[in-house]
Amino acid sequence: MESNDFQNAAIPSKTERQWAMGCHLIALCGIIVPIASANLLGPLVLWLIKRVDGEFIDDQGKESLNFQISLFLYALLGWLFLFIGGWVVVLAVRFIGFIFVIIAAVKASEGVAFRYPACIRFIK
Repeated sequence: MESNDFQNAAIPSKTERQWAMGCHLIALCGIIVPIASANLLGPLVLWLIKRVDGEFIDDQGKESLNFQISLFLYALLGWLFLFIGGWVVVLAVRFIGFIFVIIAAVKASEGVAFRYPACIRFIK
């Protein structure tokens, strides 16, 4: 099933919507947990555990993980160019990442498949 098909399908169950929302929100643990890759590990672990419980959870888990990988790469580029203003990129990536995670979580709770902008889809 293509990811865009979720918008045409029936609304996922409340449990599916909650787990899909969790796949997005767990990425925020990177702000709280002092582990460098916590924002990647959270979505990865939750997606691996819950992906078999519903197509919507699987789809949104992959989307969250892909976005976190993309943010990591964008921030890495910012750090590489730190001496020529890359710190602006790093701060922008963190701010935009936070905002879009909240938006994605709200959309998932409504049963809408959210697509992050500028997201490289490594996991399909």
